[in-house]
Amino acid sequence: MISVGIDVSKGKSTVCILDNYGTIIKKPFIIEHTKESINGLVTTIDGLSEETKIVMETTGIYHLPILNYLLEHNLFVSVINPLVMNKYANTNIRPGKTDNKDSILIASYGIDHWFIVAK
Repeated sequence: MISVGIDVSKGKSTVCILDNYGTIIKKPFIIEHTKESINGLVTTIDGLSEETKIVMETTGIYHLPILNYLLEHNLFVSVINPLVMNKYANTNIRPGKTDNKDSILIASYGIDHWFIVAK
């Protein structure tokens, strides 16, 4: 099982891909909110060899274009309430807040909650 964590911002997102042991498969990288860039992400996800779930936080309206594009390509996407993610983050011993750390944290949430993450 593979978890893809997406930290969505205005105009760009940071993505991290973890395996079921929390090992980073693909270090955090940035995608722009363009069709070409998101399509590259879809291609990367399609190339993964195991069952994959994508997890992202709701961010007003910024996450909607990415969410819709991923769903159109029949990918499993779970959108998490920021309050739930904040509670999960506060149980983590790693201090600091950056887009890279957030994408890893979101992917970790997907691994830790694999069987209860719903579409």
